[in-house]
Amino acid sequence: MGHTPGVRIDVILFDGLDELDVVGPLEVLRGVALGREDWAVRLAGRGGTAPVRGTFGLSFTPDVTFAPGEADVVVVPGGGWARRAERSVWGEVQRGDWLPLLADAADGGSLMASVCTGAMLLAHAGVIGGRIATTHHLALDDLAATGAHVVAERVVDAGSLVTGAGVTSGIDVGLQLVEHAVGPDVANAAARRLEYVRHPVLVVDDA
Repeated sequence: MGHTPGVRIDVILFDGLDELDVVGPLEVLRGVALGREDWAVRLAGRGGTAPVRGTFGLSFTPDVTFAPGEADVVVVPGGGWARRAERSVWGEVQRGDWLPLLADAADGGSLMASVCTGAMLLAHAGVIGGRIATTHHLALDDLAATGAHVVAERVVDAGSLVTGAGVTSGIDVGLQLVEHAVGPDVANAAARRLEYVRHPVLVVDDA
């Protein structure tokens, strides 16, 4: 993505997502977007603006229908993978509707990011492949089984792929995406606004 002024970010939504996987990065990204007319941080669903309900009952209303190629950054939340719930990231992998959309977004040059078990959607979409990545500790073996080089790190930045571990790592993922876009000073200022101590990030060469 580089240090470019204009940034378009889509956070995707599906039924059964973990609410904090969305709200964590959204808090960071929209906080930075305040006062920046060239930033757009949107909630993107697959079925128009029909509300999406999270694991714990919180509803989200998408701003737009997701379209590959419209966003510089795509953030994929997780939720429900370990429970193998129908309404969850596991269910979305089984149905497969998101997979070609995410693959097309990555092929089109979008920086792809995941929080928690959102990495499983990216992996099954063919976005991760054999690259270094992380996810929730309960899904590390499942992610490794897709061929990914799995590491038990809180955040892994592989250039065009940023993955976060457990639920609260969404804040760290959001801050790392800010650092990608406008540098560490703005990311650190965003962390201070949240009274949040940034965690170390494993930065690796993209391949």
